[in-house]
Amino acid sequence: MTKAELLAEQLDGSRQWTLKLLADFAGHEWTFQPRPGLQHALWLAGHLTVAAHLLVMVRCLGRSVLDDDFAAHFAIGGPVKSAAEHDYPPPELVRATMDRTHACVLEAIRSMSDAKLCEPAYGKDGAPHPHYATVAGAVGHASRHEAFHAGQIALLRRLLGKQFLR
Repeated sequence: MTKAELLAEQLDGSRQWTLKLLADFAGHEWTFQPRPGLQHALWLAGHLTVAAHLLVMVRCLGRSVLDDDFAAHFAIGGPVKSAAEHDYPPPELVRATMDRTHACVLEAIRSMSDAKLCEPAYGKDGAPHPHYATVAGAVGHASRHEAFHAGQIALLRRLLGKQFLR
């Protein structure tokens, strides 16, 4: 197994866990917020899509496969707006975009050479990022980031009275 294949497998494993956690969300559950300003499952799903795209496709490869209008709904920073405050895309569109973008990201990772994985990767402002220094680090961070937010989705599940998953 190459380093690129291992990184792709790790990211895909994190995504499969996220999808399992989201599989039985329906209706208002997608936008349930424990308190105003906190994330809801729909925002987290969109955010994970945008983040993996930015980390791998944009920052490492300099190309985009995600519509800017979609990404604008899931901006980083500040409180997360409720469904009453913002016209989010429907869950079906978010899930389809998640799947399509994830497939592109995995394909891109699998095509990376060891030399590419060792190249420097930077944050959005071109400065060193606090969580990674190389393309391999950015890809690894995408997996950690996904797992971190999957934990938040797991908590939302419990707050909604859903079954604990392993």
